Amino acid sequence: MSVEIKQIALTKRELKKFVEFANDLYKGNDCYVPPLMTDDVNTLRPEGNPAFDFCESACWMAYRDGKPVGRICGIINKTVNERTGRHDARFGFVDFIDDEETVDALFATVEAWARAKGMDSIVGPLGFTDMDYEGMLIEGFDRLGTMATIYNYEYYPKHMERLGYVKDADWIEFQMKVPKEVPEKMKRVCEIVRQRFGLKTAKLTSRKKLKEQYGLKLFEVINEAYDQLYGYSPLTARQIDHYIKMYLDIISLDSVCVIVDKDDNLIGIGISMPSMSRALQKSGGKLFPTGWLPILKALRGKGTDIVDLLLVAIKPEYQNKGVNALLFEYMIPRYNALGFKLAESNPELETNSNVQKQWEYFETEQHKRRRSFRKSI
Repeated sequence: MSVEIKQIALTKRELKKFVEFANDLYKGNDCYVPPLMTDDVNTLRPEGNPAFDFCESACWMAYRDGKPVGRICGIINKTVNERTGRHDARFGFVDFIDDEETVDALFATVEAWARAKGMDSIVGPLGFTDMDYEGMLIEGFDRLGTMATIYNYEYYPKHMERLGYVKDADWIEFQMKVPKEVPEKMKRVCEIVRQRFGLKTAKLTSRKKLKEQYGLKLFEVINEAYDQLYGYSPLTARQIDHYIKMYLDIISLDSVCVIVDKDDNLIGIGISMPSMSRALQKSGGKLFPTGWLPILKALRGKGTDIVDLLLVAIKPEYQNKGVNALLFEYMIPRYNALGFKLAESNPELETNSNVQKQWEYFETEQHKRRRSFRKSI
């Protein structure tokens, strides 16, 4: 029987089926990390995601004999198109069985939707903004995924190339050994930075202080630091408020470092958290009825020796001046105290040499690569 494509209503009930398809597709795969279902459902709902203020989206599922065999989401980020002067649509949240008819039908549907909206190119996998998943895995299929990244089977990029999609950008990921002590070279750099710029790490005593004193400024620094990066969509006031409420109440203060100047102005931020990968696998991405137990355990740093480095953002005028060293000087003793032996960098653009320089202090392995593909339509 031929493949049937159905558009999915952007409601909690329908989007739950859309999100669950990936969990079914990767069932038994030890490298796949299921998303927290409530987060993905809310990301795809206009009522749950402030990015719909400047984005539009549609979702489809593919069926054969009444059984789901694929899914895809089309997104148009009007802000990014205005910034770049392009007429790009994005595809994301894409998964499919290894079947040409299924893949062809999914991409024909999203491409037709994009053309009807006046777009002339399509690029992805990308989300609504940089706070969502980016990049299809093309290397590292045998490595455990992370909470912040896409996992996909090895046949995915082969289908992309078959359909005429070409490389638009690559991200690379590193795994690093957490050193037992702060490297001497790093200590020297930190002392120079402190003397030259009068910078210091701020002491965080509560999540309330983090939110009230640095919450808004934190995301403003992210906007400044990431402004020129590939496909960046500046966070709006509504998005910032959304993410402050979403994330700053759950992150551990032991995994956050804030850098300020002598007047307590925020200069840089580093946010990490214990790896949630195994906990999410145990929970199946669901909090209830008992999924919250392994997730809560992982948030407390129990049951894992891996820390995920979620983001580092330094104000542009302080970049390439050794300021990043202050973050790791502060965090390395805490990582050791928490029993972390490995750190995951998560994706960074292969062209972003500024970020990659910060790993020179560590023993590293570049173990994953992911790609954004582009096609004229």
